[in-house]
Amino acid sequence: MSVVPTRYRRTARDRVLVTPEGISVPVTVASRGSRLGALLLDFVVILTLMGLTTWGLIEIAGGVTGIDRNLEQKNALGHALQFLVIVWVIAMFLFRNAYFLFFELGPRGATPGKRVAGIRIAARDGGRLTAEMVIARNLLRDIELFLPVVFILQAGAESGMGWLAASGWLAIFLLMPLFNRDALRAGDMIAGTWVLERPRQKLEAAMSVERQAPVEVDAARPAPAGRQGYRFEEAELAVYGEYELQALERVLRDDRSESLESVYQTIAHKIGRSDGWNDERAFLEAYYTQLRARLEAGMRMGRRKADKFSGTPE
Repeated sequence: MSVVPTRYRRTARDRVLVTPEGISVPVTVASRGSRLGALLLDFVVILTLMGLTTWGLIEIAGGVTGIDRNLEQKNALGHALQFLVIVWVIAMFLFRNAYFLFFELGPRGATPGKRVAGIRIAARDGGRLTAEMVIARNLLRDIELFLPVVFILQAGAESGMGWLAASGWLAIFLLMPLFNRDALRAGDMIAGTWVLERPRQKLEAAMSVERQAPVEVDAARPAPAGRQGYRFEEAELAVYGEYELQALERVLRDDRSESLESVYQTIAHKIGRSDGWNDERAFLEAYYTQLRARLEAGMRMGRRKADKFSGTPE
């Protein structure tokens, strides 16, 4: 990952992410304000779910106590109420923790709050976002936000030292994103993740004829031998998806020889081809054109392959 040269930046948050395949992908780090807004929206959703669940369990408990009037069945009633309390505790834990894990482990990598804010989490090394990363960054949230409550409970609500320790702890972790250029919180640093803005265009629009014209072969440039002869089998095209198509298009547009050679080596190795040596751009143009046609045909049939990690089309 590197910073975009100043003359090419739209904002100070622009970065260039180099994927494991050697493809340079421009990305934009999410602003601190959008991250805070997304977190607050998620907390509203979580608190609403907690409130509805608590109200529902209270109603069930009221029904149980109202039905059971037999004094000989008090023990059974007590066990039923204990069970409801256990259900409530488990539900509160799941809403606080599993909510983030469920949505961020999904294909969008974003909670409802993040989706509204137009941001998502991603791996900082350009690789796949793993379950271990998502779990690590969310477990750290308990330490960042909820451990101060433990300080206060242990010291007592009247303890000035407890409130002082809690305030200092919160200040350290809540202000941490302000003191690094990628707005990383402690969970991001440990998990190897960051939060990025989603592309402003939807992928379908980006792949339609209404968007910027796709990469075209330069007819004025002498055509090296073999340019018109590259044909790829279905299995060779199936290894990549929409994300890689967009990245390949950026490389072709940039037209930097070192990037073209690096990407050619990666793709050729992946699909087991070597016939594009010293003709890298033509090879990549042919691969781009045929991969694009395959993906667009799949989308018309209601099938999508988001990226190379997708086992079956979405």
